[in-house]
Amino acid sequence: MNSSDAVWQAKNALREYAGARRRLAHRQSGPGAGVRAADHFLANVPVAPGAIVSGYWPIRDEFDVMPVMRRLSGAGYRCALPFVDKKRHVLIFREWRPGTVMLEGPFRIPEPTEEAAVLTPSLLLVPLLAYDSEGFRLGYGGGYYDGALADLRAADGPVLAVGMAFSEQLVERVPHGTRDQQLDWIVTERGAMLFAGEIQKDAK
Repeated sequence: MNSSDAVWQAKNALREYAGARRRLAHRQSGPGAGVRAADHFLANVPVAPGAIVSGYWPIRDEFDVMPVMRRLSGAGYRCALPFVDKKRHVLIFREWRPGTVMLEGPFRIPEPTEEAAVLTPSLLLVPLLAYDSEGFRLGYGGGYYDGALADLRAADGPVLAVGMAFSEQLVERVPHGTRDQQLDWIVTERGAMLFAGEIQKDAK
């Protein structure tokens, strides 16, 4: 077994456990978790003037980022949601604002229609199953976000990746390989953490 196969197996082993923890955190945190996280995001994460922010449409027990998205849109930032191109195995980011027409995508996730403008985000809000103290995230195994972040980071201009999660999704270590992209920040209902700097959070 080579190292990439070992990482893949370790990730798969962690996904069931991480998924169960996220479901429990979703039930216990209540509907206000996304609003509290929005407060922490806006108080800590630097959003540059003119930044284009991509979020995601939360499904099932994913962390709700729509409070952040609505507040950023209301403040005049251009926002986007991912549009899955399964044929090319890439994410395309299409403009979103409150009231945008949405259609169900290939993974049964609402997406902006093809009529929405294609944008290049400079800040991405990223869903996850688990994260660790080094900024590595456990996703769903498709590699879409790692690929998108790699492409965006290879282009000119800084790109911030902000994981959005329940605080209980923190694990000791997320298995990772050479293609896995690290987060710059994690924002939870309890606070915000910059992985290369200090931690700011509320008391439990």
